[in-house]
Amino acid sequence: MANPGYGKRSVPGQHPRTPQDFALLPVRERYVAGFVDHLPDGAAMSVKQLAKQLPLYGQQAISSALTALSVAGHLRRVRCPVSAGDETRWVSRTFWSRTARDNEWWTTYLTAQAAGAEAEATTPPPWVPDEESPPPPEDPGPEQDPEATAVPQQRTPPQAPNAEPEPPTPDTPPAAPLQVPEAGPSPAYLALARLGRNDHRLTLSADDCATLESQAAEWLARGVSVDHLTSALTAGLPTEIGYPAGLIRRRLTDKMPPQLPAENTTPDTPTPARRVLMECTDCGRPGPPEALPDGLCRPCRTTHSTKPDEAPGHPTEGDEAADIKTHMTNLRDLLKTV
Repeated sequence: MANPGYGKRSVPGQHPRTPQDFALLPVRERYVAGFVDHLPDGAAMSVKQLAKQLPLYGQQAISSALTALSVAGHLRRVRCPVSAGDETRWVSRTFWSRTARDNEWWTTYLTAQAAGAEAEATTPPPWVPDEESPPPPEDPGPEQDPEATAVPQQRTPPQAPNAEPEPPTPDTPPAAPLQVPEAGPSPAYLALARLGRNDHRLTLSADDCATLESQAAEWLARGVSVDHLTSALTAGLPTEIGYPAGLIRRRLTDKMPPQLPAENTTPDTPTPARRVLMECTDCGRPGPPEALPDGLCRPCRTTHSTKPDEAPGHPTEGDEAADIKTHMTNLRDLLKTV
């Protein structure tokens, strides 16, 4: 079995298995196709792993057989994006169909797979609540009256249109005025007031703190922390300070930090949509499904169309094996004479 997310994927809508499956293919391709068809989903589909399981053929023969099966419409190799939290990784998968499919069917199917991968990446996980949809109303139950639990509306006793409010009786104390809590001093004011605690030479009066509060607040509005503000005002002080408020005003003006632009949270260019990339079955070059008919790129497709038949049992293969055997015999004879 391959790692999770990789390996074989069976496409839907296949015909049931019959003894005549892959009967029109050559012997080697029929042998490899029968083995792959019985593998479960998620099985490793690399050439090296298949060669370990099929002792009759080596890696080169398995690679040629997979290329022929891709041309016959039985498989396509693709790269799919898989989201894992904030990271996205690309996995290699082999889609398999016992029923031979044409290029139009594969293009439509892989395009639908790309749309499904995009929807999976943009859909929030099930544990994230939907903020826009209101919660469903609770069922009051068969024995509970829904009107009994409703909040009754407050009613005001009727009054005449020109009726004047009744004066308070002597026994009724007058209503106390509404007290609004006073706001505390701002962080800028507190930072200026605490300068004298850090260094007694920078002790400021209440009027001085109120006068310099707007300049100190401008520092904090530009993203400076209170500690940074205090360090900038107390660093490198002279030995004697005759007028602390004038020194602080000068430092607040001269050391004013720059105004940084607001961070752009939205990207300038839209993020490209994720797509399922098909791989060339022969060389592994990625590309869109419509650019790889028969599952092959243009160079590999040209090479495959001009390559002679290499199926086992063809007379050309026997002739080549005989030529190699004769050549090795001649080399051994030459070594004996030396």
